[in-house]
Amino acid sequence: MIIISLQISVLASGSSGNAIYVEAGQKKILIDAGLSGKQINNRLKKINLSVKELDAILLTHEHTDHIQGAGVLARRCKIPLYATAGTWQVAADKLGKLKSEQQCVIDTKPFNLGGCQIKPFSIPHDAQEPVGYTITSCGAKMAVATDIGEMTDQIRAEISDSDLVVLESNHDLEMLKIGPYPWSLKKRVMGNKGHLSNDAAGAEVVNLSKRSVSRILLAHLSKNNNIPELAFLTIKNMLVEAGIKLDRDIKLDFAYQEQVTPLYQLG
Repeated sequence: MIIISLQISVLASGSSGNAIYVEAGQKKILIDAGLSGKQINNRLKKINLSVKELDAILLTHEHTDHIQGAGVLARRCKIPLYATAGTWQVAADKLGKLKSEQQCVIDTKPFNLGGCQIKPFSIPHDAQEPVGYTITSCGAKMAVATDIGEMTDQIRAEISDSDLVVLESNHDLEMLKIGPYPWSLKKRVMGNKGHLSNDAAGAEVVNLSKRSVSRILLAHLSKNNNIPELAFLTIKNMLVEAGIKLDRDIKLDFAYQEQVTPLYQLG
């Protein structure tokens, strides 16, 4: 009998809502719940699961596209919510009233959940105390690194050696500059607490391919300022220039706003 140590499916990724399903050992975990509870349940059904099976919800930060359905799901299904003290402080009203045992406050120290190790790490984003996550189980490791204005040495160190990284590739810089956003929003997106561009993501894909990362899911693509084909071409060209062969040295896939990814099996 084959034991799968770690599985992941991105249920939704983008400015309209984010949710990632992770099965680690015997635990079923949701990273962010930025869709309605009904939508999340419908997405889970596509991989033959239900919200009633969830054991925990991990929040990265308080923005609505990451927490919209979190409070409702936690109450209805009696699921504990994990978030930093800063996130709890600013998201409490949006999350609504929860039992004390459901309000799990975390920092950047690793903690165990049903045999898997979860490691939050700080990320530069315009939120109160945002984090990304790595989850390790039975030797397999995955990481979520989205909503980051710039890649830091700390993040790079945390996500290295992952079997799969969900990595932001939010915008094409030229599309953003000439696009419909007001200049104040463009500055926010381009800033060091905003979002990673295709070029910045490409530089990290090159970097991570040299750090034993075997698969990247490009995520949080902007509807207004990016095109999947453009993101792919930008990053592929950067890999070619670095002498890295796509599919041999590293695999590249996408996470979408409206489409559930396959259930990737790691380890």
